[in-house]
Amino acid sequence: MTAALDDPYPPTGGWTTDDLDAMPDDGHRRELLDGVLIMPPSPTAAHQTIAWRLAAALDEDCPDEYDVTQAVEVRISQRRSFIPDVLVTTAAAAARRTARYEPHEVVLAVEIISDGSQSMDRILKPALYAKAGIPYHWRIETDGGLVVHTHRLDPVEEVYVETGRWTTFVDTGEPWPVNLPISRLTPRHL
Repeated sequence: MTAALDDPYPPTGGWTTDDLDAMPDDGHRRELLDGVLIMPPSPTAAHQTIAWRLAAALDEDCPDEYDVTQAVEVRISQRRSFIPDVLVTTAAAAARRTARYEPHEVVLAVEIISDGSQSMDRILKPALYAKAGIPYHWRIETDGGLVVHTHRLDPVEEVYVETGRWTTFVDTGEPWPVNLPISRLTPRHL
């Protein structure tokens, strides 16, 4: 049973992905953290520019077995659901033309740090992406210029290990060889 949409209080036991499915498609981003409904503020123009530039750049060299997209829901569980800024999925998952992915279908989740979501993007989401088994995570910091932090999953410990901190070029072999100038991602007015 889904919660009433006009009720200002969460349902007993918290929100679920069934409740998310019952909500209107009104352009608001909604995420779930252990049954708590989170509605992040709208991203800034700079944030969106970084996201679409990164997605376009990754897509150019993306191997056929993967697909690059932006802001598509990843359902970690019935009470956890997040929307990475950019993500790489398997081509088979993308062929379903779905509005959401399961964690095993996601190869890379990218979060661009925003003022309204710093703790979520730096701490909570990476920890939960790692626990869900997503192999790669990138975090993009924007204070004082762009810095791209790349991470690989340690599957035994279920945590991410930093593989690079890039300020000029992202030069990594994961999830495929990527050599990307940071200037290509940087908005004109950052």
